[in-house]
Amino acid sequence: MSSLTPYKPNGTPRVRVSRHTSDTPVGSGGGAWSDKKGHIPHKEPLTQIHTFRGIIRFPSATLDTTTMSTVQHPPITVLASSRAVVSGELTAATIVISLSTGRITSVFHSVLPPSSFPAETPYTDWSPNVLLPGLVDAHVHLNEPGRTEWEGFWTGTQAAASGGVTTVIDMPLNAIPPTTTVHGLREKVKAAEGQCWVDVGFYGGIIPGNVEELKPLVQNGVRGFKGFLIDSGVEEFPAVSSTDIAEAMAELADEPTTLMFHAEMIPPIADSVGDNVQWSLPPLVPIGPLNEYKTFLASRPTSFETYAISEILCLAHIAPNLPLHIVHLSAIEAIPLLREARAAGVKITAETCFHYLTLASEKIQDGDTRHKCCPPIRTQSNQDGLWDELLWEDDSVIKTIVSDHSPCTPELKLLPPSIAGNRLPTPPSEDDKEPGNFFSAWGGVSSVGLGLPLLWTSAYQNNRHIKPEDIARWCCANTALQVGLEKSKGQLAVGFDGDVCVFDDEAEWVIGEGGEGMLWRNKVSAYAGKKMKGCVKETWVRGQKVYERGRGFVERKPRGRLLLKRRVKA
Repeated sequence: MSSLTPYKPNGTPRVRVSRHTSDTPVGSGGGAWSDKKGHIPHKEPLTQIHTFRGIIRFPSATLDTTTMSTVQHPPITVLASSRAVVSGELTAATIVISLSTGRITSVFHSVLPPSSFPAETPYTDWSPNVLLPGLVDAHVHLNEPGRTEWEGFWTGTQAAASGGVTTVIDMPLNAIPPTTTVHGLREKVKAAEGQCWVDVGFYGGIIPGNVEELKPLVQNGVRGFKGFLIDSGVEEFPAVSSTDIAEAMAELADEPTTLMFHAEMIPPIADSVGDNVQWSLPPLVPIGPLNEYKTFLASRPTSFETYAISEILCLAHIAPNLPLHIVHLSAIEAIPLLREARAAGVKITAETCFHYLTLASEKIQDGDTRHKCCPPIRTQSNQDGLWDELLWEDDSVIKTIVSDHSPCTPELKLLPPSIAGNRLPTPPSEDDKEPGNFFSAWGGVSSVGLGLPLLWTSAYQNNRHIKPEDIARWCCANTALQVGLEKSKGQLAVGFDGDVCVFDDEAEWVIGEGGEGMLWRNKVSAYAGKKMKGCVKETWVRGQKVYERGRGFVERKPRGRLLLKRRVKA
């Protein structure tokens, strides 16, 4: 950056105006998946105003410099650190955020002193902590309205904020009504208003018979669509057939959206018929006791995932320009299928989840149903394979990492008293509702807000060579792109929302100790009691501090916005 014009306390600061063409970070118009270098050059004519506050940029066409002799500056806040992820690289940086717009106005690649800014300007130098873009968790179940006893917008978004997540995208099912109609979306929006501590967007759902609702949902601002190829576990969100998928693809072929799938499907021939995702009967021929995790794991083999993905790929030709996405990929056997399809030009990507990257089936105790989810947590060797793919030097098929936060009431987890001194209530015993029964317990791992320390701890404990830049790519830039928010979220860049996560990568703490890390409604999680390395110190949403470790939420009212502006094509 160029030198700064000194601040003149008794007068208006002089300004220097210049025209230039800038390299804009990925997401500000390029619409491409962020690679390991973090940005793609994108040329855009801008006007720079050089002041004591730094360089403030305006589109050249909107600024009349012939009559401008002075500039009146809005209030700002300034965050700096010797380590920040900017344009996909770790660098010293000073971030200037306008408090009137909530957007970043300047980024300097050095730590400027407070004297560079007017007196009274809010300024914090967080060195040596890391400044990251606010995380975008693109897969969260908030369950409101209808199942608010499971989770809700207030508690779910507070949990997100405590972990540096500044944007969550709410899944279309587990709320009643589901987001499969415009009416259902409006009901969800009504329930969310005034309750969100971070920004919230919404997905729509595809179910049999709702194809005529899909375009109206796009027009009303959903960020994408999700469908199940296997029973979802809730009757109001039935699975789709191949015919339903084909109809949805044809309807959405030219729309600015993403079509996503829970990709599990019972093959024509299988060793097990599996369960019906949540409230099922046991497999036809169980291989062991129903409270043993290996019995449950065997009921959801990797072939369920590969068969479902093959079915989706067979239909992809119907809408060749429509982005397709596999949610919560767990089976490494599916990776070659996806890589081959991408090489052939199919627009398909995948996400995986924190629990598939940090938990392994060999370490799950009998009866510990906190670990039940679908697809299931698989073996350590499978986990290693997912990490290998994420760190693939070329084009990984796994672009994003999300929480798939899917909570429920304690009773529905059927935890036996023997698990970690369980004091949770359990329902009266029934044949298929015995405590510890993996087939009857609700499936889902509560983890929203834990992703950053979980990934960092796993890297530290297992000598995985990941860097803050990697996490910013997987959990910020690429998740924002997945949901069409790449021009406003996921980057510390000029013009982007001032969403910032302050991360202490050396701090150690224990999940659940003193209530830390489990701010969702029901304090049930597979991660309770686990020691973490790295914690979030502060979370900022559009230039306003929302959360501070040790102090909690600094405002009485939530400031999150509902992201309902219609998505546009990248």
